[in-house]
Amino acid sequence: MDIRFLEKEKVFVIDTENTSYVMGISGEEGLLGHLYYGDKIDSSDVAYLWKTVEPQVNPTVDMRDRSSFLDRFPFEYSSNNVGDYRKSSIEITDSNGHTSLLLCYESHEIFGGKRAIAGLPATFGTADDSMSLEIVLADKVVGIRCILSYSIFAGLDVIARSVRLENLSDNTVYIDKVMSFTMDMDQEDYKLLTLHGSWARERWMDFREIGFGDTSIESFRGESSHQFQPFMALVQKEDSQDTGKVYGFSFVYSGNFEAGVTKSQFNSLRVYMGIGAKNFRWTLRPGEKFDAPEVVMTYSAGGLGKMTRTFHDLFRNHLIRSKYKDMERPILINNWEATYFDFDSDKLIAIAREAKKSGIEMLVMDDGWFGERNDDNSSLGDWYVNEDKLKGGLKKLVDEVNSLGMKFGIWMEPEMVSPRSKLFEAHPDWAIQIPRRTPCRSRNQLVLDITRQEVRDYIYGRIRAILTSANIEYVKWDMNRQLCDLGSLGLDKESQGELSHRYMLAVYELQERMITEFPDLLLENCSGGGARFDAGMLYYSPQIWCSDDTDAIERLVIQEGTSLIFPLSTMGAHVSDCPNHTVGRTTPFKTRGDVALAGTFGYELDITRIPEEDRADIPRQVAVYHKYNHLVRGGDYYRIASYQRNHEYDAYIVVSKDKKEALITYVQVVAKPNSSRKLLKVPGLLADVRYQLEGSDEEILGATLEKVGLSVNPLNGDYRSELIHLIARK
Repeated sequence: MDIRFLEKEKVFVIDTENTSYVMGISGEEGLLGHLYYGDKIDSSDVAYLWKTVEPQVNPTVDMRDRSSFLDRFPFEYSSNNVGDYRKSSIEITDSNGHTSLLLCYESHEIFGGKRAIAGLPATFGTADDSMSLEIVLADKVVGIRCILSYSIFAGLDVIARSVRLENLSDNTVYIDKVMSFTMDMDQEDYKLLTLHGSWARERWMDFREIGFGDTSIESFRGESSHQFQPFMALVQKEDSQDTGKVYGFSFVYSGNFEAGVTKSQFNSLRVYMGIGAKNFRWTLRPGEKFDAPEVVMTYSAGGLGKMTRTFHDLFRNHLIRSKYKDMERPILINNWEATYFDFDSDKLIAIAREAKKSGIEMLVMDDGWFGERNDDNSSLGDWYVNEDKLKGGLKKLVDEVNSLGMKFGIWMEPEMVSPRSKLFEAHPDWAIQIPRRTPCRSRNQLVLDITRQEVRDYIYGRIRAILTSANIEYVKWDMNRQLCDLGSLGLDKESQGELSHRYMLAVYELQERMITEFPDLLLENCSGGGARFDAGMLYYSPQIWCSDDTDAIERLVIQEGTSLIFPLSTMGAHVSDCPNHTVGRTTPFKTRGDVALAGTFGYELDITRIPEEDRADIPRQVAVYHKYNHLVRGGDYYRIASYQRNHEYDAYIVVSKDKKEALITYVQVVAKPNSSRKLLKVPGLLADVRYQLEGSDEEILGATLEKVGLSVNPLNGDYRSELIHLIARK
């Protein structure tokens, strides 16, 4: 890795292991332009790329066709209302009500390591494994300084980018929009890949043509959302895992965002990602700073698969901080689908006792243990133990579970309040609301205004009281509704546009406080399932509940989309009861276990009531988890086949870093009559090494497995699965 500034050419060159990113300073006023991002180039002589306009157009300050120049100049970070009519990187309103902004080069700094972003999740690195560049741009008329940050990491083809704004003037400036990055580039038959969905069907892959104008995704729901993942990629060959150019972008943020690509009249593309403009206006007073969240980007010349493995390594090594990152997570059983709200301590102990017999290691008590919470119509905010359910209190229950040799975890939804609760009765002004407007409820609950310090302090005080009252080793932090009625009684009218972002900063602050005070706590984030499955939350929790839909067949698509970006070890995945509570499908118990293995692994059922045949199979599944979790947690992931695309079967493989061991998961979704074998082309192995299929004497050369394929015979029935373990022979 290397970052350098070529003084003579006025060019910045950022080199990762296999890629180069090049920018340059143009003209006397110092416009910063993007020149190149792609395969690593040996020569830095790319000045000819400045010739993006007709020869007779001279980009000087007083030229007669300045707007023609600016409207096609490849800005590194585009300004607004000065002649570039494409989608802008930033929009502001100054003290005079004007919106023009032109950012020009002022200075730069290159240094080892990577600086943190105050109050925000971000990738991290040391002087030994990372390197950074900060470029200072400024508009001296408005008095705004913009610092563009670029960081790279040893052995990874990744650039982490962020933006900081500073008000150097004597007047207040309003930030109306701020992108964390934009990039101008040529169109080369790219399609836009995004991940869409809704509750219980998150992160389905969608490939779209890029037409003239804007093609985009967005969330203004106060969370990254079920509907769109804050990720996109430009893909040349949508059906190829190992060939074609891919540019991937992931937002390290859990709130509102917009992302997309604009195709100009000249067939060029402007790619962008950031907080966006809707429901956002930030008041930047004299001397104040604003940090925008980080975007991580990668270029792959080896198709989607290379992009995926790059993101996985980045997040495992430079984003997730938890001590559990490289550890087997305890196999848990959650009582939600087993009991819903109808439980007491005796029922939980019965589940724990039976689970312990099967090798399950933790009981997680879900919703319904506090206040008067017998359904979802009351008590959020009243985080006091309901001793009618938990006879003798929480500590007594936890001690009994621990005495069985099991750990204990608990569910909480700290950001919410029920209108029917003691907290709301005492503090009705603590909910996000617009005065005189009837608030919109979802799941019969409102959202606490955690942008207010007294509200955060109350919430954290109750979390702390629960966690210190008993030996609680796991927390599932849920958030079951989206934000609307955006109004804060704690903010003045000038600052109401800051609410959504301040809310997200408050969530981060609360979780940072918790994991700092309780460093041994295993935190799993959740938001009505997968509405906050994003890179931002991974900074605080090493795993996130993937979806409330636990059906094994639905999970094939959900987990494929999720694993396109995120390591398997981050995906909360459980074996649940059948018929499945979401879709009513019945699948074999073995298949449910095999699919959940590509995740954190656990159970979501009443183990005291399931068929004896299924209960008897749990010890085998537990042993399989312990046998293969090192591969799932740390191996390289390759997609072999996609059920979402072929509508018949699914297959993927994880390969150890030394390539001496691999695990293939094959799921036959639909059985077909009179069908023949499948040949699975197996990537990621050592070409000149022979691999033995566990349970067989057969040995096959790695190159043969990749080029010819592994033969898999038809299975007997729909929804059948098979695990295939490959071991390198000496």
